[in-house]
Amino acid sequence: MTESSQHAEDVKILHNMGYAQELSRRMGGFQNFAISFSIICILAGGIGAYTVAFGAGGGGSIGIGWIIGSVFALLVAAAMGQIASAYPTAGGLYHWSSILGGKGWGWATAWINLIGLLFVVSSVNYGVYLLLKDLVLVGIFGMDAESFTRTHLTIAVVLITVSQAVLNYVGIRVTTILTDFSGYLILAVSVVLIAGLLLASPVPLEPSRLVTFTNNTGDPGGGAWPATPSLFFAFVLGLLHVCYTITGFDASAHTAEETHDAQRAVPRGMLTAVFWSALFGWLLVAAILLALPSTTEGAQKGAGVFAYALESSGMPAWLKALPR
Repeated sequence: MTESSQHAEDVKILHNMGYAQELSRRMGGFQNFAISFSIICILAGGIGAYTVAFGAGGGGSIGIGWIIGSVFALLVAAAMGQIASAYPTAGGLYHWSSILGGKGWGWATAWINLIGLLFVVSSVNYGVYLLLKDLVLVGIFGMDAESFTRTHLTIAVVLITVSQAVLNYVGIRVTTILTDFSGYLILAVSVVLIAGLLLASPVPLEPSRLVTFTNNTGDPGGGAWPATPSLFFAFVLGLLHVCYTITGFDASAHTAEETHDAQRAVPRGMLTAVFWSALFGWLLVAAILLALPSTTEGAQKGAGVFAYALESSGMPAWLKALPR
């Protein structure tokens, strides 16, 4: 099917549903995948929220918890993909709720989605700041980690958020260019980190860490979670790590009216974004765990566990040797 005939078919599908084509269809299948893959961003979520899992159930929350959470994320993506295939319209979740449940459900979904978006964007941008600080400024350029204050954090998060708002306002063409680049960048940096951490590990790799559960709640986990005597409850708390990271893939559905062959491309985009994020995300969080010289000391570092893994493994020196 040619591009023009596919566009005509997309428009016909919307017309049959009672909607007029209003947005420009500039996105292909890869662009639809890339926008969800970029929003998931295993670097910001997987690293920034690492202590959420490690500070709960220890290595088992990393090695096993990530897999279990990923399976549930795939199930959600599959269900959303089925709905997106039937209703390939702009708006995503709240539009579907309005169609399937009525205006009340649509209104409630829109507000819940907006509130969630505000918290997710702010927390992810905080994670981006931590990643840039620990990996680039401290790890590569050797800046003193103690020199960064809350003022630096606030300014950085504000600038990141404002830049996102400006780019969103510019339009979908610029967004797709950036998300395409972001998808490749996330994958490349993840591969570099995985390989570097494993190759530069100061200790012999112990795969048993990935299935060893330790109740790190309270002081042992750097205060990531209040102390609880239940290891099972700690493990459940740790699942928030992967569930927080692999989210936002409904972006593929929000851009359905801007995607060619949306009935097929949108479900495929969501599912593949979740699958590859789950796979490379697990390799990344596992590599961090295996590179720690001491899991006990690593847990006590709290949010600084990633920086501890980098410094202990000699990864900064390895990164500095890379051509830039």
